[in-house]
Amino acid sequence: MPDMNQNLTCRQALASAFQALTDEAVKAGWPEGDVALALAELAEERVVEITAKVILEGSMHPQIIAVGGRSR
Repeated sequence: MPDMNQNLTCRQALASAFQALTDEAVKAGWPEGDVALALAELAEERVVEITAKVILEGSMHPQIIAVGGRSR
């Protein structure tokens, strides 16, 4: 389970950069709602990528492939 304090610290560290990215996109002419939705979708895609990686690594980790009688 994620450490809630670590998550909060991470969010605080990213908040200003996230706000700056949002501000730049709005200044470039994108509606604020579109920017928020795009950022949420990008974040969701990243979570899916990371989750898939964890699942794959977790399912492959216990496997031992023997080649020529030796573990690899």
